[in-house]
This record gives sequence, structure tokens and C-alpha cells, in this order.
Amino acid sequence: MKPYKEMSREELLVCKEDLDQRYQDAQSKGMNLNMSRGKPEKGQLDMGMGLMSILDKDCDMKSDDGTDCRNYGELDGIREAKVLMAGIMGIQDPDHVIVFGNGSLSTMYDAVCRSYTSGVMGSVPWCKLDRVKFLCPVPGYDRHFAITEHFGIEMVNIPMTPEGPDMDLVERYVAEDAAVKGIWCVPKYSNPQGISYSDETIRRFAALKPAAEDFRIYWDNAYAVHHLYDDDQDEILDILDECAKAGNPDMVYVFGSTSKISMAGAGIAAMAASRNNLDSIKKSIAIRTICYDKINQLRHARYFKDMDTVRAHMKKHADILRPKFEAVLDVLENELGGLGIGSWVRPKGGYFITFEAMDGCAKNIVKKCKEAGVTLTNAGAPFPYGKDPHDSVIRIAPSFPSPSELEAATDLFVLCVKLASVEKLLENEG
Repeated sequence: MKPYKEMSREELLVCKEDLDQRYQDAQSKGMNLNMSRGKPEKGQLDMGMGLMSILDKDCDMKSDDGTDCRNYGELDGIREAKVLMAGIMGIQDPDHVIVFGNGSLSTMYDAVCRSYTSGVMGSVPWCKLDRVKFLCPVPGYDRHFAITEHFGIEMVNIPMTPEGPDMDLVERYVAEDAAVKGIWCVPKYSNPQGISYSDETIRRFAALKPAAEDFRIYWDNAYAVHHLYDDDQDEILDILDECAKAGNPDMVYVFGSTSKISMAGAGIAAMAASRNNLDSIKKSIAIRTICYDKINQLRHARYFKDMDTVRAHMKKHADILRPKFEAVLDVLENELGGLGIGSWVRPKGGYFITFEAMDGCAKNIVKKCKEAGVTLTNAGAPFPYGKDPHDSVIRIAPSFPSPSELEAATDLFVLCVKLASVEKLLENEG
């Protein structure tokens, strides 16, 4: 079939009639499928069940240095958990790591909240400032944007490129505006595009010259070990090390967790930063808690042992996820390739596929899918305030549905893309 934009009005009307009938047939099937979030499927969760038996009533419950993990103490986490999380996050020195609770989202929320109420290393608390801004690479992670919106922080869109955020814009905003206090980053297999930041991009981040002394890079390395392929994997530089080399050791917070490694919502989360940052942060969290869950830290450290064990475990995850990603991508290519009504990238890792429709079509596509029984992430979600300026980006999450469900959902998705595109083209002609 020739590209839709090359069709005459009569050809588009004939195409629409066929698509309308197929869409009605799809609606009659009564599907009820959800592809809205990047949730692990049951088989992935089952792989971590050994965590439940790695500790028992006969264990000594002591960390390597003799700390009884059942008791108070070790505010910043046991040593072996720091080593594990440093390896996962790509941080060279475990002494730069604090191990927190069960998820990195709450850790990032707390980091913003501390800055808002207490300031950063002695700086003026953000709540006392007239204006606070955050840079937001887009499309990006909706829950990042929800945190900054919650605190009334003004968010500024930064377009993504194949190398990472547009660094010309980042450098200009950071250097010229003291109200810019942070930037959200998912540097490896980014949510939702699957882009990994290039070495040049990371070095430019490390060399930023902020107008604000309390500017921080919020480096959410959520998919650090989440490769889809054994022989084609992205690796990124250690941002903490690069910042130190560039003379900006205090400029970055690194976040990570095992939520999509062990069990969602029952893993361990960590933050890495300079010693100056960590000393300041520990004074604050010592008021909030006496210690985090060291038993869960011990459980994870003993189960995962070292990075070789982590890599072997993540290979099993990839064996489940890879066929799902490829199935979706193959349908997109077979059904939409050459039609000129959408584009996508084949990610090497992470949890999402980003589809970019024709301008003005994303909301209609998502609406049509929902009305036929398939729930997708809301159109606009990958942008601050839920506002996609082009109404074109849709995030697809292939991980949770079964293979048969995924096939049905993807078939419906491409049908809705075609129908919404034809309607838009006819509307434009009219």
C-alpha cells in the first residue's frame, strides 16, 4: 500500500470504510487488556522467589562486618548491599552509596522534598524562593514530572536526541538561570525511548557550569542492567566519576533500585553522591528514620552475591522480554512500515517502546484503543503537565501481557493508528 499522505481523498475514504468495519469487529471481541505500565510479568517475578528462602530462622542474620541486621543501626546500609547497588548503578566506589528502602521513586521524592524544605548543603530552601525550575528531557518519565509538579516546580521541556538531551539547551539554561535547580535524567535505555546517553553527552553534563550553587543532576539509572540482547548492549560512563574529574563532584545524585530485578515494590533502592552530599543527606534522614530494612538488604546481598550473578539473572529476564518486544516491533514494521503515519525505535533494553504518530493523533489513537478494550498510557503522559505539544507520542509497555494478549493488543493498536491517521488526513483536507 502506498503512503497515506500520497492517497487521494477518494482513496482515503475507501480505506476509512474498510478500517471502520475492522474496528467494529475488534470492538465486538470484548477485549480487556492493559499495556499502560511497565510491570514485570509473573514469570519474571517467579525468578526472584529464592529471596524468600535465602534467610531462615537458623541464619545468624549478620552482615559481613558482624552487624546484627535485626537491630537498629547502619543508617546508610550494610556494606554488602552498598557493594551490590554500586555495581548495579555503575558506580565505582561503594562508599559513595546510601541504601534506602524498597523503591527509588520514594528516594527521588525525598531528595526533592529535602531540597524544598531544608535546602541543599546549606543553600536557601526552595520553598523560600520566588521561582524554582527543573529541566525535563522529553519524552520522559511521567512519575518524575509528577514529583516536581507536586512541589509547584516549573518544568521546562528539553527535547531528546539520539545522543541524549539537547545539551546546547541544557548548558544554556543551567548557566544563565539561577532558578534552574535540577534536571531529570534516565541515562540508560531511557523511559520511554530506550535511548542511552553518549559519552560526549555525559561529559558535557559533568562539565556544566550552573548559575545555581544548589543545582543537581537527578540521574535515575533505572535500567542499568536491563539489556534485551547478549551481544548488543549499551554501556554508559560513571557520571559520579566524570563529575569529580570535571571539578563538579557535588553536582549529581544517582538513583537505582532492584524493583525490576528482584520483586517490584519489595526490592532495595539506593542513592550515590559525593561525600559532601551524603554527609548533608544523612543528617536529614537521621531525623526521618533510625535505619532502613537491613534484613531485606541482607537478603538481596546474599541472593545476588556479585555482578556475575546479577547479569545471569537479568539474562533470564531478557529471555522473557525480548520476544515480546520483537513481536510488537515486527507488527509495527509489517503493518505500518512505509505508510508514513508513524515512527519508532528498536530499543536494546529497558521496558518501553515509543511510538510517534502523526501530529494530532495520539489522543485519538489511545481513545480508540481503550474503547475497543486495550488500555495504554495516557497520551501526553511522557511530558510535563501531561501536555504533548504535538499530540504524537505514545508509550507502549510490552512486558506484562501474555504473548497471545500482546499479539491481540498490538493488532488493535496498529488498526487504531491507521484509522486515526486517515481521519486526521481527511480532516486536514476538509
